[in-house]
Amino acid sequence: QLQASGGGLVQAGGSLRLSCAASGRTFRSYSIAWIRQAPGKEREFVAAISWSGGMILYADSVKGRFTISRDNAKNTVDLQMNIVKPEDTAVYYCAARTGPSSYNHNLYNYWGQGTLVTVSS
Repeated sequence: QLQASGGGLVQAGGSLRLSCAASGRTFRSYSIAWIRQAPGKEREFVAAISWSGGMILYADSVKGRFTISRDNAKNTVDLQMNIVKPEDTAVYYCAARTGPSSYNHNLYNYWGQGTLVTVSS
């Protein structure tokens, strides 16, 4: 089970930190991704991190602004969002898969319910 939290309203240029808490499975065996869906748009890959933290992927749209990290002892994966833009407004989901990190959000089998991020201009 995955639980995303930390969303809210933030001004453009500001920062926000999302957290994904996992329970009920062997968390450290899974790659975890953040995937977002803006109103009226399809789901979009944001970032992913492998179980060891050795493989990290970012979408070009967030590279250099967002940082994904994980703490296997706490069963959490965080997404630090800096220099946010209005186009970052979306519901952010964390999702897990047993394979390596992937840009393809369809490969993630387990999903949390999402947390809403709204960036005002």
